[in-house]
Amino acid sequence: MTVGGWTMASRILGFVRDMLMAALIGTGPVADAFFVANKLPNLFRRLFGEGAFNAAFVPEFAGLLAAEGPAAARQFAQEAMSVMAFWLCGLTILGEIFMPQIMTVFAPGFGDDPAKFALAVELARITFPYLMLICLAALLSGVLNGLDKFAAAAGAPVLYNLFAIAALVGLGPYVPTIGHAAAWGVSASGVVQLGLLAWAVNRAGMPVRIPRPRLTPRMRLLLRRMAPGLVGASATQLNQAVDVIIASLLPAGTVSLLYYADRVQQLPLGVIGTAVGTAILPLLSRQVRGGEAAAAIGTLNRAIEYALFLTLPAALALAVSAFPIVWVLFGRGAFDIESARLSAQSLTAYAVGLPAVVLLKVLAPAFFARGDTATPVRIGMITLALNFVLNLALMMPLQHIGPPLATSLAAIFNMGALAVILIRRGFLVPDAALRRRLPRMLLAALAMAVTLWFTEGPLFDALAGARGLRVVALFLLVGLGSGVYLLAAQLLGAIDLRDLLAMLRRRRLRRGGGSSISPASTPET
Repeated sequence: MTVGGWTMASRILGFVRDMLMAALIGTGPVADAFFVANKLPNLFRRLFGEGAFNAAFVPEFAGLLAAEGPAAARQFAQEAMSVMAFWLCGLTILGEIFMPQIMTVFAPGFGDDPAKFALAVELARITFPYLMLICLAALLSGVLNGLDKFAAAAGAPVLYNLFAIAALVGLGPYVPTIGHAAAWGVSASGVVQLGLLAWAVNRAGMPVRIPRPRLTPRMRLLLRRMAPGLVGASATQLNQAVDVIIASLLPAGTVSLLYYADRVQQLPLGVIGTAVGTAILPLLSRQVRGGEAAAAIGTLNRAIEYALFLTLPAALALAVSAFPIVWVLFGRGAFDIESARLSAQSLTAYAVGLPAVVLLKVLAPAFFARGDTATPVRIGMITLALNFVLNLALMMPLQHIGPPLATSLAAIFNMGALAVILIRRGFLVPDAALRRRLPRMLLAALAMAVTLWFTEGPLFDALAGARGLRVVALFLLVGLGSGVYLLAAQLLGAIDLRDLLAMLRRRRLRRGGGSSISPASTPET
């Protein structure tokens, strides 16, 4: 709830930022150049920060904290900070020097337009230092998550969007393009996020200093576990990089169309998938280290149940109501109704795989908590190959729909493979509650989708005038869909709202000192 709440705030500000971008530059060459330039450091951030590093660092840090105490955990964090800072600095310098060559690989289609290619290189050089800043921030986030302190780490991305909005509004008149303003906002936000998290770990009693880099035995173990995790933990991110490469070969504006569609699907992905995955990794690590096999299986069951309860209706709603969502959020200025229609088609393709992508965030920690980063990498390599083949097969007949549909199909395969392996190893055993509730959740979500299908057209036709009325229509649509889903879920027995309210009351009691039970020891966490 903590991670999801802060992520929701960040995503809402992200929509404000993207509305400004859509109004100011639409889906033209400047937009394409910036989105590729911004994608590059964020891809590395997700690979090293949210993916490989988190998968290797958090279980070890949480295990040391439980087994050997804060001093050993702090020493491990400081050693990791030193090694990460050293090689990230080198990677950033190499990236600045060889950015034209990197862009040739990352966006080969831009080579046909020298001005667009040069702009993408220039903007990428501005944004690339964000890689080093945000990966170091991810290490500090891992320390906080290992301490069961989630608020600062989850809230830091809010600063990213605040600085992006401020740059778009304030820097525009002083730089060559709006893309330059947005790029400077990205790098500035990295400095502030790192500073916030450094303050937070110090306040949590775990100050992290940067000693001389040394490859101690624990650092070698960390790097060995990171290596396969670069692919295994981040197959989805690498698949999206393939999407960008393929999209750069398609007609101008395709990169931008995919960006806006991806931004919408990132709301449920971040609020649900990232939140659940972040919260359960340290908990699973402690349970596995403590020999609590049954508790670990129970944690995974409840995480899957919670994730699907929110993701199934989100995916169906995005698929059924893609156009009004995109049109209301971005339909202004340079982003015309045709851009909204095309981007909505891409969003529908992304929605097909949304439940699988969220479940990947839930299933992967079950491997990482046991120190296994090799299995996900093997599945990840197969997934990458499958995604590339699907992209090549779908890019010409489906154009802008091909890359997101390929990503969705590849994610479904990836999720299915990981689930089968966990079941065979006995680490995932669907219990009676999950088996009973899952089909009922699906029926409730289908009832919601049917309701949206029949009410969306008349509702927007009746309120198709001013833009403000379109916003009202979207809010009514969201409220109607949510109400139908919750009512159907309650009637079908997919959820018991009384249990949820009781859980929230217990959480408030723990916060107020009314219980000595640790939140990390309860299934509700």
